[in-house]
Amino acid sequence: MTVQGFSPDSDLTLDEAMEDLVSAEDFLDFFGVPFDQTVVHINRLHIMQRYHDYLSKSGDLDGHDDSVRQAVYRQLLSRAYQDFVDSDAQTEKVFKVFRMHEPQTTFVSIDQLLS
Repeated sequence: MTVQGFSPDSDLTLDEAMEDLVSAEDFLDFFGVPFDQTVVHINRLHIMQRYHDYLSKSGDLDGHDDSVRQAVYRQLLSRAYQDFVDSDAQTEKVFKVFRMHEPQTTFVSIDQLLS
């Protein structure tokens, strides 16, 4: 799919322009984030989930104009992508399945042991 970047001068709002984005590559192209196809191929779900996590933590951006939101979205997507350039999915632990086998610690007092 050929994706056109967003322009505030466009007849579409940012939300309308984003409606047709379906893949990680679409999002990266749309926001002008340069990427290595190999990194995206291996980590696409992790990148998009991390992007979603960053968006959730960024707070409500609906009150801002499209050009501000576009800049924030681009920065967060670039950050999410870069996380997986610098690391890997198992280290980043985006999905719960990667966190399930972490060591669990439990405190047991001496009194509990003696009773």
